[in-house]
Amino acid sequence: MTSAPHPRRSAEEQQRLDQDITELFEHRICFNETLGLKVVSVQAGQAAVRFDMRPDLVGHYVYGRLHGGVISAVLDAMGGMALMVAIGEKHADESAALVMHRFARMGTIDLRVDFLRQGIGKHFVATAEVIRLGGRVGSTQMKLVNQDGTLIATGNGAYMVS
Repeated sequence: MTSAPHPRRSAEEQQRLDQDITELFEHRICFNETLGLKVVSVQAGQAAVRFDMRPDLVGHYVYGRLHGGVISAVLDAMGGMALMVAIGEKHADESAALVMHRFARMGTIDLRVDFLRQGIGKHFVATAEVIRLGGRVGSTQMKLVNQDGTLIATGNGAYMVS
């Protein structure tokens, strides 16, 4: 005997969840606000953020390169956001408030970053793909590119999701 699938949240409730994730990511996680991260997309499989280069993000003063710590932090944040979106999809029958409550215990377990090129650009875009979303751990792959689409860094992350 199979049970009927749960109904998906309404379009209005999905919009509320997207807005709540954006608010959490851009403002309630204060470090993301310090980095200047702005959500471009919160769609499953298309989650992306953007940030502008600023003097306070420079890691090498002679060349004006983006600091490696900024790159790592952005990729880490992006992996977490992609999992938030995936958790929202996994629990598509739940309200925005219930899904947002699920994020309270999220945290990074492991992060690996490969710095492929110098972080030079006017602005940067980070994206992430969820590789696996289990009951306790989620895994992601992330990318950071500059405004020309030049790949600056990649990352892999594991996150506690419950």
